[in-house]
Amino acid sequence: MQGDQRTYAIIGAAMEVHRILGPGYLEAVYQEALEIELTLRAIPFEHKPGLPIDYKGHKLDKKYYPDLRVMSEIIIELKASRVLHSIDEAQTINAIKCAHHEVGLLINFGELSLKWKRFVV
Repeated sequence: MQGDQRTYAIIGAAMEVHRILGPGYLEAVYQEALEIELTLRAIPFEHKPGLPIDYKGHKLDKKYYPDLRVMSEIIIELKASRVLHSIDEAQTINAIKCAHHEVGLLINFGELSLKWKRFVV
């Protein structure tokens, strides 16, 4: 899959999870359900991959753990909030940069309809 087809496939899986579960669960519930849905759709992913953080040429001992890395190149941050905030967007952008990837998705299951934002850095 190339271009937006990759993110469309991920968003489609997230829509199915939201359709079945609806809003109101904790983020961990949506993450587990999305991992099942990705597996059913044969979309490869990594659960909470540890990403090194660089500070002025030094690797920090602490790592960043985004919720998912899908297809080895797309970072996914999941939320279960009533609304998304700018800090959620910053977290997603930082995760994309840590991973040295170009694309990421911020997906919020907490609203009446699924909300998502695609980031390209």
